[in-house]
Amino acid sequence: MTATETATETPAIETVTEAPAKKAPVAKKPARKAPAAKAAPAKKAAPKQAGDEKRTQLRTIPTSKIDRDPGQPREHFDEAALQELAKSMEKLGQLQPINVRYSEDTKRFTIIMGERRWRAAQMAGLTQMKAVVMHGVSEGRETFAMAVAENVGRADMTPVEEAKAFHKLVEADYTVDEVAELVGKSAAYVQWRIDLLNLCPEAREALVKGQLPVGLSWYVGKLSNQNQVRFLARWVRGDFKSARDAESFAQALHTEEKRQEEQGSFFVLSDEAAAARKDNGQDALPGSLDVPDDERERILADRSKLVGKIDKLGQAGEILSLLAATDPEELALLLAGTPGGIGGHRLRIKHLQDIATKAMANLRKAEMVAEVRANGLTVNPDAETAA
Repeated sequence: MTATETATETPAIETVTEAPAKKAPVAKKPARKAPAAKAAPAKKAAPKQAGDEKRTQLRTIPTSKIDRDPGQPREHFDEAALQELAKSMEKLGQLQPINVRYSEDTKRFTIIMGERRWRAAQMAGLTQMKAVVMHGVSEGRETFAMAVAENVGRADMTPVEEAKAFHKLVEADYTVDEVAELVGKSAAYVQWRIDLLNLCPEAREALVKGQLPVGLSWYVGKLSNQNQVRFLARWVRGDFKSARDAESFAQALHTEEKRQEEQGSFFVLSDEAAAARKDNGQDALPGSLDVPDDERERILADRSKLVGKIDKLGQAGEILSLLAATDPEELALLLAGTPGGIGGHRLRIKHLQDIATKAMANLRKAEMVAEVRANGLTVNPDAETAA
């Protein structure tokens, strides 16, 4: 019995020792629940977000399912250029795909880049277009920035369109420097364009139609709306000898506006002002009617001295005329070996030329300052109220 008990007890001991080893898989069951976590709703949601990821496809899509972007920076398209492109597309087809974004809601495509090609394709009767379809890109500053970057610099994009586009990007929290980097322009260029939005409607229309040079427009935009309109009338009448004279006039007018504003008044261009001053015998000293008597005396005394010096320029003119008319061989015989040599005399003339150029620019500005003051009225609201 003892042997039998020992025999029966031994397997029992073995069973006890083996049981934990065999029951180890039971302990692993909680670990097997990890796969259940893979099937959890949080991870199954990933495929739903896949459509929101940014990706592109090159596809051929129906032209009828393509819409223009209402926020497109370009507002004007040259009709003749579109006709030329349409004829080319009729013969050769579409050579470059357009860029569009796809909307899951509308099942339609909105143009990001390539509206000009789309318009021409419609004119050419193309029913399908090659397009780079962008998924996961919603309407916003990113797509608008792409459209601006593509269109800026094109010959048919007007300065006002550029100005609006740059301004919209700035409103979308881009800095001027970022916009400049985006479109490949300098920050000064971007700010210069944005400043064009200060133009009054009449001046802006003249700029769009090419009647007002873009460089001059920037100076005009600094003026008050009332003076912008009056300046534009003078420009259209041809009152200025050149665009540079017009720029100097606009600068002088802006300076006078600021000067009068600091004194509590405002300055308005008036065609009647010059005539009124002449009738009153005041045209001899335009713009200085409000100065004290002792200051007027100083101005008249300094004027006499300056005019006397300017009159001596006639002597310099005679010398220059002589040098210009003398035969070069004769000049060589006369001036070679003199102190400084011919090269030294030429440098002196060059120095005079540089000074004369600066003097001409300064006199142009002075002429426009006098013109502004002689053709404007200073209005003091406080004085009018008191009256």
